[in-house]
Amino acid sequence: MLITNLEYLPDRKIVRHIGLVQGSTVRAKHAGRDFMAGLKNIFGGELKGYTELLNESRDEAIERMMEQAKQVGANAVINVRFSTSSVAAGAAEIFAYGTAVVIE
Repeated sequence: MLITNLEYLPDRKIVRHIGLVQGSTVRAKHAGRDFMAGLKNIFGGELKGYTELLNESRDEAIERMMEQAKQVGANAVINVRFSTSSVAAGAAEIFAYGTAVVIE
């Protein structure tokens, strides 16, 4: 399945527009990662535990979006975007969405 953040595909023809597809995941912070993040706030540097958590969350949201696209008969998702929101103290949602299409 082709996934892109472009609004159209310059080298492909869209033969059918299906509509919005989406995928999301809600993740909570890990106590050990919070401790290490607290130390990094003092000394500075990348919060690798959080970077890893967000990468895993984006991948899962994309997989769920792709699964929904397959279920509606799409072979591509264009104009893909991400959004995040706080759901509860220490938990956040990663949301991926785009337009499901069929391309030649």
